[in-house]
Amino acid sequence: MKVLVLTLFLAGSLAVPLTKPRLPLGLNKIVGGHEAGVGEFPYQISFQDVSWGSVFHFCGASIYNEHTIITAGHCVYEKDYTNPKHLQITAGEHNLDVHEGHEQVRKVTRIILHQHYDSFSMYNDIALLEIESPLSFNEYVNSIPLETSEASGDCEVTGWGAICEGCLSPVKLQKVSVPIISDAKCRQAYGTSEILDSMICAGGEGGKDSCQGDSGGPLKCGDRLAGVVSWGYGCARPGYPGVYTEVSHFVDWIHIQSK
Repeated sequence: MKVLVLTLFLAGSLAVPLTKPRLPLGLNKIVGGHEAGVGEFPYQISFQDVSWGSVFHFCGASIYNEHTIITAGHCVYEKDYTNPKHLQITAGEHNLDVHEGHEQVRKVTRIILHQHYDSFSMYNDIALLEIESPLSFNEYVNSIPLETSEASGDCEVTGWGAICEGCLSPVKLQKVSVPIISDAKCRQAYGTSEILDSMICAGGEGGKDSCQGDSGGPLKCGDRLAGVVSWGYGCARPGYPGVYTEVSHFVDWIHIQSK
């Protein structure tokens, strides 16, 4: 979520949760990383709003299957779930400002927000997007399998979010490696009641993190989707890891909702 309020307009239109300040919602980018290769992360999605007559990237997402996209609940909170006519996704994206020939654009036709999502606590911060027609899988566009157990070690988070707290966002996809930390250590930073078992934390050493605009995007551990970018205090602040929705806790929900 990585939220600070840009303006009241953005707060309303992007549904900024006010209790988990991670800079302006939907403007997060990778901190301390570097440019990803074209096609290196074929499951990465740019979630976009076209309601103002231009394409605005506001969140990341991941490909679950040809019809279904996984993102964060706070990215879609207060959107029109049954008729999201101003929302679209782009798969195979690398440079947001250049058409490189690998992109596949699909309108979002339905939003499935987790029924127990809480915008105040950021509990169950996950949602699915149904798209108008199936994606065509190739070397630039493909799905990522879900992590079904507890992730550990170094993982990669990707997105078009800000490259530092309060900075501008790059137009090319960025990546950074961050270590998974224990729930106990994460609770020392944020408090016991803030971090649920259904959240996973990574980073916290300072200098490397997801940031504004990365919200909803993937945390990949090994070859599996382990987390969805959710919230945190600032970006890459020492002692404050990034907090992600832990995908393994929602595998059954994803399977059921995507049938």
